[in-house]
Amino acid sequence: MERLTLERKQVWIYLAAIVAGLALGTLQPGLGPGLEALLWPLLAALLFTTFVQVPLLHVRDAFRDGRFVVATVLGNFVFVPVIVWFALHLLPADPALHLGVLLVLLVPCTDWFITFTQLGRGDTARAIAVTPLNLLLQLALLPIYLWLMLPAADFSAALKTERMLPAALLLVGLPLVAAALAERWIDAQPDRGRWRDTLGWWPVPLLATVVFMIAAAQVGAVRHAGPMLLALLPIFVGFLLVAALLASTLARWLRLPPPTGRTLAFSFGTRNSFVVLPFALALPSGWETTVVVIVFQSLVELFGMVLYLWWLPRHLFRDVLTSPHR
Repeated sequence: MERLTLERKQVWIYLAAIVAGLALGTLQPGLGPGLEALLWPLLAALLFTTFVQVPLLHVRDAFRDGRFVVATVLGNFVFVPVIVWFALHLLPADPALHLGVLLVLLVPCTDWFITFTQLGRGDTARAIAVTPLNLLLQLALLPIYLWLMLPAADFSAALKTERMLPAALLLVGLPLVAAALAERWIDAQPDRGRWRDTLGWWPVPLLATVVFMIAAAQVGAVRHAGPMLLALLPIFVGFLLVAALLASTLARWLRLPPPTGRTLAFSFGTRNSFVVLPFALALPSGWETTVVVIVFQSLVELFGMVLYLWWLPRHLFRDVLTSPHR
């Protein structure tokens, strides 16, 4: 099986993993604490294999297409946060629910964004080039967004420095540094590129294992959050539609070609759920719904990407056909 085939089937793999995890958690509820302990090394491995695919040492490459960079930064870090802030006012007044929505919708994806760009006839080279910029900006800006959008009491109650800092350093910082060192080592000799290709197979099975374990460990939280998840479904679906329309608007304004516009839409529509999972898992007791919200959004997003693959190239960003001169 080719790697692209595995990535095409990932939505069904994750869905099967979640269903299996919920079944296991229902039959064996005592497994929860043990599974949560295993989650941390798995998440670290997942983030490392993901970050290795990001050209972290080539951030300057993103700036070769100034208009695309302007569109990406404006969309992901100005307009999308405004959209998310308005969406919060449509949700039930539950702090854990709001935090989950903020964590998962404020950060653009750095992994399957590239995969879906390739599948959806976008500009893969530009997607790869802009990914490290998206990653660095989201890590810098996410704390500021949360501070601005969460009530002060919820911010101080949930995001305690003594819990968040170790999670950030161990589960995001260390994999990020390790991936940068690995990239430097791989780039030193051309024949080492096979190691990056080998590691590229791992994010899908690792993420499937992670969501399986989360579903099994958080089955009680899933039951409790059931009605809230139904309220979230139109928000997440609406976000996907608005993200695509935002990309279309910016692409027309900046006169971007259709493949670049499709890339922009995939950047706005895909979110970095597994990068924020460590922060959600490090939250104190009583905030378990936040984790469930993040996993639920990922599932909705994956089904949304199936729609994007059909909608974007055929309707929203159709290639311009030029007739030959007579």
